[in-house]
Order: sequence, then C-alpha cells, then structure tokens
Amino acid sequence: MSDTTPDLVFYGSPVSPFVRKVAGLCLEKDVPFEIEAVDVFNPPEWFLEISPMKRIPVMRDRSTASEGRDGTIADSSAICGYIEKKHPSPPLYPTEPFAHGRALFLEEYADTALAAGVGLGIFRPIFFALMQGKEPDLAKARSTWADDMPAILDHLDSALSDTQYFAGDSLSIADISVTCCFMQAQLVANTPLDKWANFKAHFDMMSERPSIAEPFGKAERFIRKALPERFDLT
Repeated sequence: MSDTTPDLVFYGSPVSPFVRKVAGLCLEKDVPFEIEAVDVFNPPEWFLEISPMKRIPVMRDRSTASEGRDGTIADSSAICGYIEKKHPSPPLYPTEPFAHGRALFLEEYADTALAAGVGLGIFRPIFFALMQGKEPDLAKARSTWADDMPAILDHLDSALSDTQYFAGDSLSIADISVTCCFMQAQLVANTPLDKWANFKAHFDMMSERPSIAEPFGKAERFIRKALPERFDLT
C-alpha cells in the first residue's frame, strides 16, 4: 500500500465476508484501498444516508467525491463491478459470454444461498451469541451443517467437476465470492470437506492466495480473541 490516501475506502468490518470479497478483488488487481470500521448494528447517521439497505460494505471513491452520497456505491457485487470497470487489469470477470454469466450467477449464489447457510445458520448462532453473553446455539449450527449445507456444497462441487475454476479457465469473481463466503463458517467451526473433493481442492487452492488469506487473517485474529477454538459441528 502507498503512503498516500487511497481513492477507495470501504465502510464495514473485516469480519464481513462481503468486505473481504471486495478487498480480495482489489488485492488481486493491486488497487490501493482502506477499510473504515462501521458498526452495522449501531451505524452512524452519515452511514445510513449512503447505505439504503443498512448493509456493509459501502464504497467511497474519493476521486469522485469525498463526502455525502456522491462517490458512494452500496452492495459488494455492485462495488466489484465498478472496480472491474475502473481497473480492468487483470480481468476478474470472464469475457466469454457464457462464462461471464456463470460467474455472475455463482457470485449471486455465494452472496445468497451460501452466505445464508454459513452466515445466518452457523456464524451468527455461535459468534453473535457469544457477543451477547449467551451460550452459542450449537444445535442450530450443527443442524445447518447437517441438513442445509450438503445441498449447497453438492451444487458447488458439481460446478467444479472438470474445471479448476468456477467460470472459465482462470480466476474470477465467482471463485473469490464463494471462497470468502464459505470462510465465514471457518471463523467459528471446523468444516470437513472430505465428501466434496472438487470443492475441497478449490477451497484449499484459493485459501492460499494472499488476496484471500490476508483479509481472512485479520478477521480470524479478531474472532480468536472471543473464541479461542473452533467448534466441532459433526
């Protein structure tokens, strides 16, 4: 990172998989950025003005505007699309039409179905409970892992049946989105993937990329302060 203030600032938290997604995209493109912490549960008034859905992240491009709504984009997918247009090299959205469509779908699948499973079903029942001084809802997390996650992982595993990447023959937004979302479960729980060999190979490969590992490391260091050990869901 440069000593100068970067144009891009993401309002949110490194614990959010969607913040890590936009960070990962920037790191792959060597685009400078910074993250400014916002408590989404008690956001300041200025944040509500730029986040109509009250979600993180929201991006500000200071080269466009340094305050107010101008220069801001909400939603991680919209942010990533903007960054791709502004910084097209290396490309992280396939140029071939069908691969491009597949990448967009798998990004959406990660942000909805996968994020709901690992986020609402596993991460929140464990970590949010701890933050509220309650016992982790392991029954909920284990039920999600046993009953809901297999179908999601089956789909992702089959999408990799004869390919290294999810869309086309190179890294794309689909790979970044899926990996960042699934990692949310790994913040709080052990997630054995032996039943899904294709997905496991992809996840292991992606987890080693600095663009994925560095943002995740920041989130994990924060989580480990409250939760020294991951729970076993099996």
